Amino acid sequence: MWNLVIIVMLSLLTGCYISLIFFFRDLLVKLTPFNERSISPATKFSVIIPARNEEKNIAHCIESIYRQRYPAALFEVIVIDDHSTDETSVIVASYQQQYPSLKLIQLKDEVKGKLLNAYKKKAIETAIGQTSGDWIITTDADCHVTNDWLLAYDNYIQLNDPALVAGPVKYINTRSFVSIFQCLDFMSLQGVTAAAVSADKLSMCNGANLAYRKDAFTAVNGFRGIDNVASGDDMLLMHKIKKHYPGRLGYLFCYDGVVSTYPMPDWKSFFNQRIRWASKAEKYDDPGIIAVLAMVYLFNVSLVVLGVMSLWSTFCFVLFILMLAVKTIAELTFMFPITDFYREKKLLWWFPLMQPFHIMYMVIAGWLGKFGSYQWKGRKVR
Repeated sequence: MWNLVIIVMLSLLTGCYISLIFFFRDLLVKLTPFNERSISPATKFSVIIPARNEEKNIAHCIESIYRQRYPAALFEVIVIDDHSTDETSVIVASYQQQYPSLKLIQLKDEVKGKLLNAYKKKAIETAIGQTSGDWIITTDADCHVTNDWLLAYDNYIQLNDPALVAGPVKYINTRSFVSIFQCLDFMSLQGVTAAAVSADKLSMCNGANLAYRKDAFTAVNGFRGIDNVASGDDMLLMHKIKKHYPGRLGYLFCYDGVVSTYPMPDWKSFFNQRIRWASKAEKYDDPGIIAVLAMVYLFNVSLVVLGVMSLWSTFCFVLFILMLAVKTIAELTFMFPITDFYREKKLLWWFPLMQPFHIMYMVIAGWLGKFGSYQWKGRKVR
């Protein structure tokens, strides 16, 4: 009797999960890459780069932005240094003579020693207060962009009149096991983001490649109400803008719009990053996101429990193998179109091998995101 109950419950849970995967896949395959480049540039951008101890990366980031095939008069770059203890500011200052539109702001001059839980939000908000552009684009100091990044955004904005546009982000594969794992995992997240935002289903984005109207940021009172959350300068803000401007969110599904960055170098920093991302989950007031996150987490927990019980029960072992096989096959159907977009199909050979690691990380990061703390940029955050 109990075996039948377990089979029914797990079948329902698996069915919900597989239906979710196929739902997002159906949305994803309907997307047509945006390749319009015939419109004359007209949008004035302010690119904001929060930076903390990024002396190894900031020069590459700045150089990639100033290689834009976009009129220099139509964009500025603002680096806001978040209490760096290395040569980040010195490096930025060395580029200011070469690039007159490059600004450097010191966050310490703004906060004056006050302790915060959301330094990045404060950094972005401070920088926005000194922008001259109509559109804000945020990226990270360890990122670099394509030569037509701003042009792709400009053409999309002129054709669609959005209030906010999310853009694609890609990890650069360094060939290590932890790098390949992150590349696959992150592409899956980006695929869901592209599908959900394009269909106006969920508020998802990544602050490494996010654009929004400056007046939209002002209209929703910026980060007010979410400024006590360490993370969420992207998705939580996106949800505020979505509520204020329904139907005016967009996704730049365009390879020229991709921002590239490196994955975390080791498992410890990877988990710290994902715990930070998971920590904002309870702050969402979008019932769709909460329901999806809860169901996905419960599905992965059930796999972990079955995997452990398989050590003593053949019945649990059979269920575990069946659920794992169905999960892997369904997810592969989703990964094909998104790896095709990112031109990384060769990584799919690794996908089945990564499944046990992915299940464990989902459960651990989700739990610690709710109940644990993490280290980020030399700061401990709860």
